[in-house]
Amino acid sequence: MEDIELEALLIDLESDRVERKASDADRDRICEAICAFANDSPNQGLPGVVYVGANDDGSCADLDISDEMLLRLADLRSNGNIYPFPVMAVQKRRLRGCDMVVVVVSPSDSPPLRFRGRTFIRVGPRRGIATPEEERRLTEKRRLGDLPFDLRPVLAASLDDLDVLRFQREYLPMAIHPDITAENIRSIEHQLASLRLATVDGIPTVTGLLVLGKEPRDFMPGAYIQILRVGGTELTAEIKDQKEIGGPLLDVLRQVDELLRINISVALTVPPTATDVPRPDYPLAALQQIIRNAVLHRVYEDSNAPIRINWFSDRVEVYSPGGPFGQVTRANFGQPGLTDYRNPHLAEAMKVLGYVQRFGIGIPTAQQELRNNDNPEAEFVVEDTNVLVVIRGR
Repeated sequence: MEDIELEALLIDLESDRVERKASDADRDRICEAICAFANDSPNQGLPGVVYVGANDDGSCADLDISDEMLLRLADLRSNGNIYPFPVMAVQKRRLRGCDMVVVVVSPSDSPPLRFRGRTFIRVGPRRGIATPEEERRLTEKRRLGDLPFDLRPVLAASLDDLDVLRFQREYLPMAIHPDITAENIRSIEHQLASLRLATVDGIPTVTGLLVLGKEPRDFMPGAYIQILRVGGTELTAEIKDQKEIGGPLLDVLRQVDELLRINISVALTVPPTATDVPRPDYPLAALQQIIRNAVLHRVYEDSNAPIRINWFSDRVEVYSPGGPFGQVTRANFGQPGLTDYRNPHLAEAMKVLGYVQRFGIGIPTAQQELRNNDNPEAEFVVEDTNVLVVIRGR
């Protein structure tokens, strides 16, 4: 946005496209404003602006703008509290002789966006929490032609293919703030649609089937994890164990965690001494991060290949169908802070289920856990159609 437009909005005290903050101290309120602008309830199709460093009347708050502040505000996009991710730009600008941070938020193609389980919208010049009817309207605003694959309806499926009871007992309480759930009078169909697990017509989405499907592989044959444990360093060695783990996402991730704990070995010197500290051959958290990354970033469209985990005597290899996506390339793969999402709504579901604490740090976290355990860092073989991760034993 040009300075002349930003300056006009800054002093327009009646505009519903503006939020002014004297500082970034109350970042929760800033997140609520970002969420409201992205939802674009008035359907203006225009960006909203949060001015940090401006008083309520548009005057200068004389805020010292540091690089650390810019990074903190930029991090609000992907720190896991607003989902799906908003489209926003954070810049330091000098407007009307005053330095301030300008956060420009574009209307979302996939509303409703929520901040910590609540849907915020603009009501005139103020923000508020959406009513069930307002949420329904936001849901209907989605544009089918622009939907990512994980949000597309699976026309061959019906609500009978979803575990609705599990949705009510497990997923809904984790996804929606308890205050909102207590007041909820909407039908199951509308609840599923508001969380992108089904369309407003009651057709399950890809994410809905992956997360709550009774048999996801009936619709996506590659939606499972294959684990093979061999007694040597090559696939031709003796097979010690093999499993296929399928079903809804929560069951898959729980079973994988259990198998990892069973297969990780903890070594002590013989004979043990009083100063011995048990050390695993692989840190559990590192393997979890790599495998969850594979589940999140793999391609589910037009691929019947599973995620494969081959556990050798000296290493673990994790193979994920689907190469880099979006701004991530073979050249910059794995760089800290650089990420993009082939399956953004599956990412939202994994965040709800507690398997993602913060977006964009999976690989750095895994590498740090490996270093702390004296393992070599993970090796990545990145191709256009797949990613292979090699984790070597300590």
